[in-house]
Amino acid sequence: MTDNVPVESSEGGLEQRQRSDRSDPTPEVVGIRHGQWGIHGSGDTTGFGGLVQEVALPGESTRPYGGWFDSVVDILEELITEEGMQIGHVIERVVVDRDELTIFITREHILQVCRWLRDDQDLRFELCLGVSGVHYPQDNGRELHAVYHLLSVTHNRALRLEVTCPDSDPHIPSVVSIYPGNDWHERETWDLFGIIFTGHPGLTRTAMPDDWVGHPQRKDYPLGGIPVEYKGATVPPPDTRRSYN
Repeated sequence: MTDNVPVESSEGGLEQRQRSDRSDPTPEVVGIRHGQWGIHGSGDTTGFGGLVQEVALPGESTRPYGGWFDSVVDILEELITEEGMQIGHVIERVVVDRDELTIFITREHILQVCRWLRDDQDLRFELCLGVSGVHYPQDNGRELHAVYHLLSVTHNRALRLEVTCPDSDPHIPSVVSIYPGNDWHERETWDLFGIIFTGHPGLTRTAMPDDWVGHPQRKDYPLGGIPVEYKGATVPPPDTRRSYN
């Protein structure tokens, strides 16, 4: 079953893009999450301790992706081949989900892919709107994800790049040399998720003190916070104010 969805083109008009069921790939279940907020045992008074939820990521899409999605991937594959590289060593998978294009890139080639996306006349993704982190503890060997949002002003298009790395080796090359505006965003992602962007000109914390231990937006970060002292009164962390065990 397909339907035509009007999409704004680079000329400012509307182009018809075929949208099909394959644009919503079958989710890939990577784990099961039990409870919420780390609550376990009979001390749970919220009811959330009994939650059981699948942790799922969008699965790989199959061609045709629809409209300009295919042409962008075709151009990237052509550039990869011209460099004498194997496509599978650069592009891990392509996901079209909720009418958005995401290309998973191996971390070793993220710099080269960003350069192609910025400089090729048929791609021209001149802007990177930042990078953010995601932590999937159940995605074994790919626990940390860096997500880049790219925008082509020339062609009026937006796509997402996603790069993964394991907890045991949380290194991804910095793209600041390609997109200088990513300087602060890579620092924030390092601060909150612990992804080390190799080659960054000054990878320091943005929100937490320099001597802070840990990365607060990771799923394995202790819940509750730190003691707070205010005008001589001490407020304990939320997770110690009542017993959940």
